[in-house]
This record gives sequence, structure tokens and C-alpha cells, in this order.
Amino acid sequence: MTEPQPVAASDPGAFADRIAAELATLDSELVEIDLLIQQARTEADRHEMKRSQTADRVATLRGAATPNPTDLAEAASQLVQLTRRAVMMESQVDVLQGKQKALGRYREALERYGGQMRELATSGGWVAPSGQSNSTGGPGSSGGADDGDIPAAVSRIVLTAQEDLRRDIARAMHDGPAQSLTNIVLQAQIVDRLVDRDPALARTEVKALIAMVQTTLEATKSFIFDVRPMVLDDLGLVPTLRRTARERGRRAQIAVDFDSMGTDRRLAMELESGLFRMIDQALAGFLSTAPRRVLIRLDWGDQIEARIAAHGEAPAAPPEVAAPAADGSAPSVEAVDALEAQPSHVLPAKAWREIQQRASTLGIVAELLAGGTEVRLVANPTFEDGPIAGTGSPAGLTADAS
Repeated sequence: MTEPQPVAASDPGAFADRIAAELATLDSELVEIDLLIQQARTEADRHEMKRSQTADRVATLRGAATPNPTDLAEAASQLVQLTRRAVMMESQVDVLQGKQKALGRYREALERYGGQMRELATSGGWVAPSGQSNSTGGPGSSGGADDGDIPAAVSRIVLTAQEDLRRDIARAMHDGPAQSLTNIVLQAQIVDRLVDRDPALARTEVKALIAMVQTTLEATKSFIFDVRPMVLDDLGLVPTLRRTARERGRRAQIAVDFDSMGTDRRLAMELESGLFRMIDQALAGFLSTAPRRVLIRLDWGDQIEARIAAHGEAPAAPPEVAAPAADGSAPSVEAVDALEAQPSHVLPAKAWREIQQRASTLGIVAELLAGGTEVRLVANPTFEDGPIAGTGSPAGLTADAS
């Protein structure tokens, strides 16, 4: 779907046209989903028929006077596979129908709003909000912008950012926890069908189900932490950074050392969140380069200084440096200096851009040092409360997430 172009808030006719275009695109998507539902339902019926036939065959083999263990085991295994496929196809039908209903409700609302905007455009009853010009020249035209109004360009940026965030969260939920929960439902249905037919095989499938639930629970916790760690609101910056260092290091199998020097305090919410996001972005960026170790140091004083640095194995020496010259002389000083200055794990450019953007918004000084292998952040703190009793971190406290 193409991104709609921004429309002036004082033009209901343009809004109505935009909604009509969105409706046309939505109609085509609903047609595609309907075709997918028909195909999935046909496949589900076909798999269910095969599963039913195999179930009858298993019952016949079990009821035989002298059942053949090999044939019975083969038929039972085939029944399990067909059951999995049948249940999976049924689940796909349910998922598609759910999406169809959701889009249908969205379409109804969009159509209703479009009709209302069209009525406003034709009746001339549109009154622009205070501080916006009225294109029709009717009541409500102020001729200028109020100091308290948000400029239209800024409002569009904020709304676009909100929609991008919602889209990212929805995609992550769909690809992560939602998909895992669907698999758990499928596994539970398989276990339910096997309980009476083959208790031994059902016990094996229950163990697989428990493992799936545990994996999904861990993934969901990680997802929630990535979206907004609750520990940041409850305990503050230092405990949150200690946890993210441990968890990210564990997942990447890379040692992450975290030091907090001085007595940590609760900061203003926007500053606390901004510092956490920038440090976390730097940590994730450095870990993506597979260093040997990442160090995070937070110094509490008149200013808050954070340093995030990646340390890796020394880069391989080029032949002209690793080996002596043909005449037996040592490598040149310039060659050795060039090798030592060569950075081994540089922060990705995308991560650095995001850190810079957030830092400029919050008035935080951000520097990229040591050839791109270290990030330095300096903030003038605004404290929410006084020092937190018992949360001060002694100098040199290290949380190694190796």
C-alpha cells in the first residue's frame, strides 16, 4: 500500500478523497484475503479427509487379531503428521478470518468517516480549529496561527511517528508472540487428540508443549522489555541498564561489563528514557559487530557521563607488518602505527544516526570516539527525587553478562 500524502486539516474534501482511495485499496486487500480463505479451507478439508482415513486404518490395525507392530507404528506416525497438518490448516483459516473481520470493521469505520467528511465539504459547515486558516472563509477563520497551536508540519511528523511505532509493534507481535501462541494452540490440540488414542505419545507431545510455552514466555518478556522496560519506571536507570547488559550479552554470547560510579538518582522521565535508549542502541550496535567484550560505564556527578566501548581481538596484521622485510629489517613505524590505529569494531552508521537524533532532541552531548568503537554521552541531569537509599553503586561494581 502506498503511503497517503498529508492533507491540510482545513480541507475536508481532500480528506474525503483520501479516504475513498484508502477504501479502494482496502477492498482489493479484502478480496485477496477472501481468496486465501477459500484456498486454505479447501486444503484444510483435504487434510482432514486424509487424517480421518488414516485414523480408521489405525483403528483397524489395532483391532486386528494379530496386529503388525511395524504397520501400526507407521500408521500412527502418519496419523500424527496428518493431524499436525490438518490442525495447522484449520488455524490458518481462523487467522485469515480474524484478519478479514478486523479489516471489515476498519472499512466500515473508514467509510462512515469518509461520508461525514464529504457531507462537511458539500454543506460548508466545516469550522477550522482555532489558529488554523479556514479555506472556505467561514466562521472560525483567525487569519493566523495561535502561539499554543501545534504547526501542521510538526503534527504530521508526530502522527507519522506514532503510526510507524504502532506498525513496528504490530509486526513484532504478529511475527513473535502471536505466531508462537498459534503454534502452542496447535500443539495443545494435537495432545488433546492423542490422550485417548496413544497416551505414551501424548506424554511426549506434552513435554514439547511445555518447552514451547517456556520459550514463548521468555520471548514475550524480551519483547515487552524492548518496547518499554517496566523496571525503568519502577527502579530507574541503573537497574535497567544492568539487566539489559546481562540479557543482551547472554543472547549474543558476548561479555558485557557494566559499571556505575557514584550514587544513582531518579532522573526526569524523558531524560531517563532517552539515556537508556541511547545506551541500549549503542550496546546493540556494538554487539552486532561481534566484539570480544563491551564495556558500559556510567559516572554520576554534576553531569552524567556514559561511555559504551567495544573491545575485540586485534585485527590480523598485513604481510608487510607481520613479517620482516626481505633485508631482515623491522616493519616501519608508520606501518605499525597504521595497524594499531585500525578500529576493529565500529558502531554501525544507522545506530549512530539514531543516537545523534535522540541526543539533539534531549540536549545531550553525544560523541563517537576511538575510531568509532566508543560512544560518549554527557547530560546535565534534572533529578526527579533525591538520592535513592540503598541503590548507590560502589565504584568498580561490575555486572558481567558472559
